[in-house]
Amino acid sequence: MNNFLVITDAHLIQQNGKKVAYAPYVREMDLWMRHVDQTTFICPDRMGSKLLAQPFLNQDFKQIGLRRLEFHTLFSAVISFLSIPYQFIVLCFAFAKADHIHLRCPGNLALLASMAQILFPSKRKTVKYAGNFDPCASQPIAYRLQKRILSNTFLTKNIKVLVYGNWPNQTKNIQPFFTASYHRNQIEPVANRNWNGPCKAVFVGTMRANKRPLEVFELIKELRANGLAISLDYYGDGPLKKDIENKVKQAGLEDHVRLHGNVDNTSLIQAYKMAHFSFLLSKSEGWPKAVAEAMFWGCIPVASKVSCVPWMLGIETSNFQLPTSNADKETYPLGLGKGFDDTQRGILINDILQAGTVVKEYLKQPDQLEHMSKAAAAWSQQYTLDDFEREIALLLKETDPIKATKK
Repeated sequence: MNNFLVITDAHLIQQNGKKVAYAPYVREMDLWMRHVDQTTFICPDRMGSKLLAQPFLNQDFKQIGLRRLEFHTLFSAVISFLSIPYQFIVLCFAFAKADHIHLRCPGNLALLASMAQILFPSKRKTVKYAGNFDPCASQPIAYRLQKRILSNTFLTKNIKVLVYGNWPNQTKNIQPFFTASYHRNQIEPVANRNWNGPCKAVFVGTMRANKRPLEVFELIKELRANGLAISLDYYGDGPLKKDIENKVKQAGLEDHVRLHGNVDNTSLIQAYKMAHFSFLLSKSEGWPKAVAEAMFWGCIPVASKVSCVPWMLGIETSNFQLPTSNADKETYPLGLGKGFDDTQRGILINDILQAGTVVKEYLKQPDQLEHMSKAAAAWSQQYTLDDFEREIALLLKETDPIKATKK
């Protein structure tokens, strides 16, 4: 494949002479770029805030920088509306030259690209929809519009929209998918944990309101007030970090709640191995890596009921399931050919106000927690970067008209 075109709202900037972007995004795009000859990114190329950045392994790609489309203030909305015609033209010219168009959704630029791709029905396309694809979820109109355009088989052709979860009543454009953080050779036996206490918990993620880091602190505070020996380590940064630091000091919990900021992957793995629980009480998610990563090391996730989380945790009431196919055949999706453990793999929080009560009840059942820990690891270790890259290569092969004729 000669020209692989990526359209994304994720910033791609120059830093210390290197092209860098948000670290998890870079790690995934490095895998896509291994299987194409030339890559072009269309994305914002300037930003004012700090970025958890990582350089791309392959620095030999083109970039077309566009202004980020924002509508949070009157000024930004006016500027964005005025720039839309120009950005639409840029997208159309790039689409005409591309062999394969890859959209990263959801986002405002991704919405514009979703509209532009309608004019190119013969172009091969994939979409990575990283957000919550739950058709019943309450979402901004821009997100709902993207999902409708991309799902519509009349407007959108020659496309595979990769989503998290197998949702009912979807069109042929929609394909269940997954993501991964670790390689197969990193799999190791689950560390034995003492579930009778004291317990260690972690919060991994951006400290923004959507992730509810303040609510996690209040939960730990409540559990300790009820006599449970549990500590919490935060890994990540964000606008609420200072607020949490102040609350920790006010509560006198400096010895039991620690904020580490952003750390390298090796440190994070060690934290997961030592922790009993990983808390993620998000308001919305796509495929929550903090859940899947914790499970990989036997750390039990305590997560809110959003997106495909119930399916990930093996809760029977879940409506989510990723199909498997014969591993010996080159068929999409997954092709892992592995069985699934249907036992419970985590603690699902339906009502955040009841989270403390739910966690306390589970702490009374150490044998069940031990079983849950091993079940979590067994499930998560099915989804490795090796499998992920294999699926990416297969996607590009299937959607490449030249290679497809060689089957």
